[in-house]
Amino acid sequence: MAASEPSGGSSRWGSPGQASPPPGQWTSPPGPPQKKRRGRGCLWGCAGALAAVVVIVIVVLVIASGDKDEGTTSAPSTSPTAKKQQGRTQEPEGERADLVSFRLDDRSQAGITDIWLVWTIKNSSSAKSDYSWDWEAVDADGTRVGDGSEFETNVQPGQTARGEFFTTLKSVKGIKLNVTSFDRTASY
Repeated sequence: MAASEPSGGSSRWGSPGQASPPPGQWTSPPGPPQKKRRGRGCLWGCAGALAAVVVIVIVVLVIASGDKDEGTTSAPSTSPTAKKQQGRTQEPEGERADLVSFRLDDRSQAGITDIWLVWTIKNSSSAKSDYSWDWEAVDADGTRVGDGSEFETNVQPGQTARGEFFTTLKSVKGIKLNVTSFDRTASY
C-alpha cells in the first residue's frame, strides 16, 4: 500500500489554498496571525518612563545631600592656645566641635614612608552618635595632594573615641588638613 502523491507535485499540508492531507495524516496548525508593527508610541512611552526615573533619582540625591555641612575648615588643633582668639575663648561650633583633633602622624622609618591620619572624637550630644567627615590634604602651593572620608560609629554620650587610618601621602612637610564636610547622626 503505497501512498500516492497528488498530481502536480508535492503539496504543503496546512498551507492556505492547498489540498488537505490524506486521511489519518497529521497537519500543523495554522501559524499565529501577524502582529501589527508597533509604532513610535512604544518608543516614546519607554523613553518617557526612563526620563521620569532619572528625574526622580536626581531629586532624591539633591535632597539627601542638602543637609550636610559643606564648608571647608581647617582641621582642629590640639594646642590649648588655638581656642583663644584675641583674648577670649571660642565657643564650640555645634556637632563640628566634637572632632577634638584631626592630624597627620608621620611614622616613617628607614626611608619607608608611613603617614597616618589620627583623630579624636568626643560625643557632646545626649545620644549615641555616628560621625562621618570628608577631608583634604593641601600642600603649601594650595594643590590638593590627598583626600578621603572617615567614619566613627556608635560613640556613646560623653565618650571619647580615637581612630587612625593609613594615607598614601609622601610627606607631611607643608601639608595642611582641611575638613570639607562633617556630619553627626544618631546611632541605632
